[in-house]
Amino acid sequence: MIDYILPFIILILIVVFIHEYGHYYFAKKYGVGVTDFSIGFGQEIFGWNDKSGTRWKICWIPLGGYVKFFGDRNVFSQADQEKILEKYSKEDQEKLFVLKPLYQRAIIVFGGPLANFLLALVIFFSIYTFIGKDFTPAVINEVQKDSPAMVGGLKQNDIILEIDNNKVESIMDVSKYITMSIDDVIDFKVKRSYDELIIKVKPNIVSGEDNLGNKINKRMVGIKLGAFNNEINHVKLGPAQAIYHAAHEVYYVSISSLKYIGAMIFGKADTSQLGGPIRIAKISGQVAEFGVLAFISMMAYISISLGLVNLFPIPMLDGGHLMFYTFEKILGRPLSQKTQEGFFRIGVFVLLSLMFFTTFNDLKDLGLFK
Repeated sequence: MIDYILPFIILILIVVFIHEYGHYYFAKKYGVGVTDFSIGFGQEIFGWNDKSGTRWKICWIPLGGYVKFFGDRNVFSQADQEKILEKYSKEDQEKLFVLKPLYQRAIIVFGGPLANFLLALVIFFSIYTFIGKDFTPAVINEVQKDSPAMVGGLKQNDIILEIDNNKVESIMDVSKYITMSIDDVIDFKVKRSYDELIIKVKPNIVSGEDNLGNKINKRMVGIKLGAFNNEINHVKLGPAQAIYHAAHEVYYVSISSLKYIGAMIFGKADTSQLGGPIRIAKISGQVAEFGVLAFISMMAYISISLGLVNLFPIPMLDGGHLMFYTFEKILGRPLSQKTQEGFFRIGVFVLLSLMFFTTFNDLKDLGLFK
């Protein structure tokens, strides 16, 4: 168990710290006072005060964090501005988040998710620059008899160029694009001799295990792949290429994740693959056994997920506050306290429901429920 918990805590500490530092950085940039920078919730384990009076601390429950602004009851609370003006001196008013221009508040809120995307970008850039990126063309070595691939028309020695309009740059891209596909039919663009063909394949959904031994529902087409001319092409990229491919990976993961979540909402994707802290902890420990590179790569994907989730227009999340600011911009005034409280109640219900659902999936994955 400790083999799972320790990597999970390390991963969460880093990803959450980066997220909260994004809020902190822009808050300080615009002169907002920060009283607390907390990694985790609950009782403080240890902490210290910096010269500006911010309390940096680590708490017992490592499932998130927060930055608390001067004068706020919580991270981004909205209060009646007349009462604020009466309560604080001119000097203190300069440090209040709620009195800052709308665009500054929006940037401070967006700073958290932005920091998560930048962390992923830096990780991918570093991997492609110092370790390299695989560019081995994917060739079909075998098409299994009566498989979806054979029925669709894929053949041995076909070179896979694209899957669902995503360029296949290496063998590893093939399984990634098939897994992330949400349509009933997958479009394969292949090179056969001198021709380029579009082949439509309807995958089978089968119960299986991933490379870590976790139970998943796989989309199988029935092909075995090999390297083109049996040559592996692994290349260390220059800065320009590395930043391009890193940005493309962040973009692809973000868009694919949003599409998958949308498909789950409309019942077109497998909701059993949606996991919470227990599954993340389990996978973190398993990935850590494969080495530092695999663990850091997973950190990049978790960071993207955290950034995306926080942009959902759900009150209590960063996206919920950005939604409120959009209403404020359109209406020319903030929403009333009563209206905001109503939205927050809905947000609490949605988040608790999501936590219950993901935890149920996690426990089912551990075999506690059938």
